[in-house]
Formats: sequence, C-alpha cells, structure tokens
Amino acid sequence: MENQTRVFEFILLGLSEQPLQQQVLIGMSCSLYLIGCTGNLLTILAILLDPHLHCPMYFFLSNLSLLDICFTSTTVPKMLVNYLCRHSTISPQACLAQMYFFIAFGAAESILLSVMAYDRYLAICCPLRYVTIMNVLRCALLVTVPWTSANLISMVHTILMTRLSFCTNRIPHFFCDINALIKLSCSNTQVNEMLMLVLGGSVVLMSFVCIMASYTPIAVAVWKVPSAQGKWKAFSTCSSHLCVISLFYGTIIGVYFNPASTHTTQRDMVATVMYTMVTPMLNPFIYSLRNHDLKGALRKLLRGNHLAKPL
Repeated sequence: MENQTRVFEFILLGLSEQPLQQQVLIGMSCSLYLIGCTGNLLTILAILLDPHLHCPMYFFLSNLSLLDICFTSTTVPKMLVNYLCRHSTISPQACLAQMYFFIAFGAAESILLSVMAYDRYLAICCPLRYVTIMNVLRCALLVTVPWTSANLISMVHTILMTRLSFCTNRIPHFFCDINALIKLSCSNTQVNEMLMLVLGGSVVLMSFVCIMASYTPIAVAVWKVPSAQGKWKAFSTCSSHLCVISLFYGTIIGVYFNPASTHTTQRDMVATVMYTMVTPMLNPFIYSLRNHDLKGALRKLLRGNHLAKPL
C-alpha cells in the first residue's frame, strides 16, 4: 500500500476539530464503550452460567453480544488512545486492518440478525419441530455462515483498497472508514464504489428478505392468537429483535448505500457513531429489559449466586 500511495501514515482527524467539542465527544464515546462492553459481557456470562438459557435463541444472542464487543473494539480504543497520547496517526497497514475488521464484524452482525429472525420464526410457527430442526449442528452452522461470509466480503474490499493512491493522508473521521478512504483517493474508485453497493447491498438485501420472510408468518400466527394477552406474549419474544434490527439497519443504510459523492462528513459521522457505539450499547439493555429469563439470569450473576442449584 505504501509503494502505491506514497502515504506512510494517515492522520485521523477524530470526531471534531474543535478542542472543547472533541473533549465532550471523547468522554461520551468512552462512557458508551464501557457501558456497551460491560452490558454485552454480562449478557454472555449470564447465558453461559445459567443452564436455563442454553437454547438456540440465547446462543445466537451471546454471539450477537460478542460481535458487538468486537465491533466497537475495532474503532473506539484506537480513538481514545490517539486522544490521550495526542497522537492521531495510523500506519497504512493498521488502517487496512482496522477497515477489514470493521467491515467483517459489521457484515457478520447484519447476517446474524437474519439468522435470529429465522430462529424466532421456527420457535413461533413450528414449535413442535423447533428442537429437532435447531439442533447443535445446525446452530453451529448458522453461526459459522455469518462469520465466514463476512470475512470474505471484507477481504475483497481490503484487497481493492490496496490498489488505490491517495491525494491526502488526512482522514476526516475517527477511524479508517471505507467511505472516507474512497473520498481521499486520486484513483478511479468506480470498482470500489460498485462493489461496496453490490456486496453490501447483497448482505443487507438478503438479510432483509430473510427477516421479512420470517416475520410475515410470525405476524400472521400472532394475529390468529385469540386473546390479547396471548398476542402480547407471542409478540414480546420478537419485539427486542425488531428494535435492534431498526437501529442497526436504519443507520447503516443511510451511510453506505448512497454514492460517495452525496455523503457529508457530519452526517456520516453522526450515523456512524449511532451504529458503532450507541446501538451496541443499547442491545443488551433492549434484550434484558424485555426478557424475563435473561433479567433473572443477570440478577443471579450480579448477586453472585449463579452457581446455586436451580429449583
């Protein structure tokens, strides 16, 4: 990358160029990161330590929490270190690595959300066959697919990025975002932009189709439940997942599925902060507040009596 671009280091301009505003935003980012990592880590531990939660739904949820931790840890710690050390540079190799993992974890989370929708479809619409269909092997396969396909997609973007040369080394962002790097390039970026739309669009479109295909029969099944209490109970098992889907996809579509020329730095920054920090921080709260079993497991974990024998 260095030989082609003549850039020996990039400068990350951060969340803001105004010192006072930068301090406030860094403080908020640090708080969101710590709260998000703590919440997701507690969710993983609660699921691991409570035998009642050893089922497919919570297996996928623990994977989502792990992805959230990895996703935020790709960008936020580097930003905090740069601010504390007053050193805002990043090498081209580290920049490519950051971009690779950011795309990989983001794409994996997108695909995993569709897997979780499929799981809810089977649980509600095929309850008698649910345990048979969602066996250990199938659960492992459904988790392996997002991780593998997301890494392949990320690899394509990273290889294509090494072909570009850059007009400047100043990145108007707090991490090496693919959009920001494309905008800095002096080379022809049509292939990069086209593949970003094609590969990214495929992931989002396929995930969206899977989610719609899963939730349409769920909505029909819930509608047929005679009592209002029964309807609410059936819907409550899906409401947390729907909230997470709305938060995640809403911001990502706004940032990555428009031509790069139409993007503004401030709009992209706000949307990126939403899905890199705010959404991963909210996920454990959304699931725990709406899920009685998970709330109980978290209480046991925090009280230190998770090793007590279940009644």
